[in-house]
Amino acid sequence: MTANKYSILLPTYNERENLPIIIWLIVKYMQEANIDYEVIVIDDGSPDGTLDVAKELQKIYGENRILLRPRAAKLGLGTAYIHGIEHANGNFIIIMDADLSHHPKFIPQFIELQQSGNYDVVSGTRYKGEGGVYGWDFKRKLISRGANFLSQLLLRPNASDLTGSFRLYKKEALKELISRCKSKGYVFQMEMIVRARQLNYTVGEVPISFVDRVYGQSKLGGSEIVQFAKNLLYLFATT
Repeated sequence: MTANKYSILLPTYNERENLPIIIWLIVKYMQEANIDYEVIVIDDGSPDGTLDVAKELQKIYGENRILLRPRAAKLGLGTAYIHGIEHANGNFIIIMDADLSHHPKFIPQFIELQQSGNYDVVSGTRYKGEGGVYGWDFKRKLISRGANFLSQLLLRPNASDLTGSFRLYKKEALKELISRCKSKGYVFQMEMIVRARQLNYTVGEVPISFVDRVYGQSKLGGSEIVQFAKNLLYLFATT
């Protein structure tokens, strides 16, 4: 399909049940589309044995496809991406969740759109076209919609889904964006899109189906919501 190489970054923490499934799906759809790729698993010291599962998957699929770059403890999403980029051989970077919320079947669509418009960033969107959210209760949907509405109102990012974390970046663009971002946690994704607008990077969007995790517990809690509100005001004041 293309001469480019795509490095898929998978930050993990307690994802031993999900990791074999997401890896199998990635391999399936990348092979079917004849896309050159590697998966970089960045485990932050998961106590449930996620890294051991990753080692077994590496034996199955090969060290050229599955790269293990673990860290000793949870150090944040932004630093996980930096760590992954340092070891990435691809000229494009794909970031996605390992908990099956993001289906790898959309990756070829991301790549096709990027190539058609030479976009710096391609972002999956739950709030455009046939995109949607499945498995969330009303409260979670309300929080997500409310957060996205406030972000759109205050930041005007020219993107329909700021808080999503399923994206494709040109490698150099991602490096530049990370170097400019100050936020941590879930707000990090939002700031990336805002900074992309500031740098006049082009952003394309692909409608995706977001499905709540099948195994494990959601890592979204009250502290993340408070952090989101604080960082939203910070971005409004500084962008």
